[in-house]
Amino acid sequence: MTEAAGLVPKRILVTGGTGLVGKAIEKVVANGEGRPGEEWIFVSSRDADLTNATETKALFEQHKPTHVIHLAAMVGGLFKNIRYNLDFWRRNIHINDNVLHSAYETGVQKVVSCLSTCIFPDKTTYPIDESMIHNGPPHSSNFGYSYAKRMIDVQNRGYFEQHGCLFTAVIPTNVFGPHDNFNIEDGHVLPGLIHKVYLAKQTGSALTIWGTGKPRRQFIYSLDLARLFLWVLREYDEVEPIILSVGEEDEVSIREAAEAIVEAMDFRGELVFDTTKADGQFKKTASNAKLRRYLPDFQFTPFRQAVKETCAWFSTNYTDARK
Repeated sequence: MTEAAGLVPKRILVTGGTGLVGKAIEKVVANGEGRPGEEWIFVSSRDADLTNATETKALFEQHKPTHVIHLAAMVGGLFKNIRYNLDFWRRNIHINDNVLHSAYETGVQKVVSCLSTCIFPDKTTYPIDESMIHNGPPHSSNFGYSYAKRMIDVQNRGYFEQHGCLFTAVIPTNVFGPHDNFNIEDGHVLPGLIHKVYLAKQTGSALTIWGTGKPRRQFIYSLDLARLFLWVLREYDEVEPIILSVGEEDEVSIREAAEAIVEAMDFRGELVFDTTKADGQFKKTASNAKLRRYLPDFQFTPFRQAVKETCAWFSTNYTDARK
């Protein structure tokens, strides 16, 4: 029926489909952002081990996607990265090579992969933009993950130049929202803080925040990112990556983020900063000027509202949330 109506059917495979961003894409598609003729397939590590080339190829041959959103990765917060830089490099290199090559071999029309602002050089000028990815080494704390993600950009250019493939990538800033990993030891800063506030409120203890609270970050709500992913999949035809982020003026400190969580969860206890813990990169301010040239009127969810919604989701789903 869709072909008769002039629509070319799309089969969109989402790797990492049960993670933070995958769940957000699933939600916005289900809530009316999907289009006729689009079939969405969300897969996770239970469906295939993407570090294994044979399993990855079998997954692609099973589902026969025309388009791929590639989210699957070994991910973790600052302290997990510091401990396992080699593991982050090896596992992500295997995953990315297997996914991109299987996409090429099975004739996928377009792949949109997910990078991270940590790929940018540690020593740089701000704001950072898409032209600066390869201008120097990334921060030493997560060099394994950062270089593995950078190599997606290298591979995308290679597949385009050698085979004409439209493989591209997006670079989100710090993503948060429902279905995040709220693990305090190994998760990212915002979900880790949400979990800490939840526990401190339960026990009536002080809230201890690792580091000085001074580093600054741009946070993007997962549901906003999901809407932007759909736009990239359908409309963005450059091989060069695009930064998906709130504006530079929306950057907040870790202290300010913690205060937003404290307010959202009505925590009345003391805030303590453990300055013996590492801060990581002080800032990695990204420019969203390229995005704004394409989408000048895109509305981001206000930070405090997004934090409130995420805290409410975590409190409601505490038993089943990843932590």
